[in-house]
Amino acid sequence: MTLDELPTPCLVLDLGRLKRNLAAMQAAVDRHPGLVLRPHLKTAKSIEVAKLASPGFGPVTVSTLAEARYFAAAGWRDQIYAVGIVPAKLDAVAALNAAGADIKVITDDLAVAEAIAAHPGPLRALIEVDVGEGRGGIPPDDPALPAIAAALGERLAGVLSHSGHSYNGRSPDDMAAIAEAERAGIVAAAEALRAAGHAVPIVSLGSSPTALHARGMAGVTDVRAGVYMFGDLFQAQLGTHAVEDIALTVLGSVIGRSAARNTLLLDAGALALSKDRSTQAAPRDYGFGLVLDSDGRPGLGEAIIARAYQEHGEVRSDAPLPMLPLGTRLRVAPNHCCLTAAAHDRYYVVDGGRAVVAVWERVNGW
Repeated sequence: MTLDELPTPCLVLDLGRLKRNLAAMQAAVDRHPGLVLRPHLKTAKSIEVAKLASPGFGPVTVSTLAEARYFAAAGWRDQIYAVGIVPAKLDAVAALNAAGADIKVITDDLAVAEAIAAHPGPLRALIEVDVGEGRGGIPPDDPALPAIAAALGERLAGVLSHSGHSYNGRSPDDMAAIAEAERAGIVAAAEALRAAGHAVPIVSLGSSPTALHARGMAGVTDVRAGVYMFGDLFQAQLGTHAVEDIALTVLGSVIGRSAARNTLLLDAGALALSKDRSTQAAPRDYGFGLVLDSDGRPGLGEAIIARAYQEHGEVRSDAPLPMLPLGTRLRVAPNHCCLTAAAHDRYYVVDGGRAVVAVWERVNGW
C-alpha cells in the first residue's frame, strides 16, 4: 500500500523523523545525571509510539483515563495522570492500581486531597505547583502547599509542574531562563515539604522546549514532554526542532481549483486539521497548516491553508499556484500536532518514502 491508495483525509507519520525526534530529546535529558524522561503520551496515544518513546515499559505521562487504561493494559504501569483529579474519578484510578498499575494523580485542592486520603483503594498523588503558567497549581510558597501535603499524608507521591508558558519564548535563552525558573520553583516546593517532614520522592516538571534547552536540572527527578515526538509548525518556531523534522502530516486530496482566485481546495478541513491558530502569534503565520507535496516536501513554495471549513481546506499562496488535477495528493504540516492527531483514529506510517510500512491505532476519547 502506498500514499496514493489511502483514503483522504488521513494521518501520515514518518517513522524516521519520529525516531530522530525521540533520540534528540533523550540526548537532551541524558545531559543531566539521574534525570528520567517520562514521555507524555497525550499526543501520540499509541502503543506503537510508546514502544519507541518509552522502551522497556518505562515511566510515562497520560492525560485521560482512556489513555491510563490503554497503556496500563499494554504494560506501562508507572504513570502520572497529569490532569487535576476530581473525586468522581478516584474509583477508576484505584481499580487500575488494584489490578497492578501504579497511576499517580495530581491535585492542587485541599478537599480533593482529603478525598484521596480517605479513599479505601490504592492511590497516590502529586501536588501541582504553579511556576508561572497560571493554569493549574499553587505557587511554591502558598500556605496551601503544606496543608495539602499533610492531608495526603503517606499518599503524597511528590510535586509536579508544567511550564506551558515556555511557548511564549522565542529563543534558546528564553527557554533556558523559563526552564530554570520552573526548576527553582518546583525544587523549592519539594524542599519546603521535606523540611516539614514529608517524603517527596518525585519532583516532576516539563515541556518540550524547556526539556531541550534547560541548562541544569538539579533536584528534579523526571521531566515530562510530549509534542517533541511529532513536532509541529509552532514548535518549530520555538526551536524545539526544524520544520523538516515534523513527523506528522495530514494527507488530503485536491477537490477544487480556481486560477482566478489562485486557490486550491483540499478535502482536509477543520475536522482533519483542527482550527488551532497558534502560529498567528509566532513570527511566521502558517494559517491552518503548511501545504507540502505528496512526499512531504515544500513543493508548492509557501502555500498554506488560509481558510478551514468543516471538510474544506483552502490553499492560498502569494505566488501563483499550479492548478493541479483533481485527486492530486498533498500533505499538510499542522500548527499543533496534538489537536490535529486527535481528529484521527490511526497513523499510516511511512519511512521516508511513499510506501505505507505500518498502520498504528490510537486511543481517543476520555
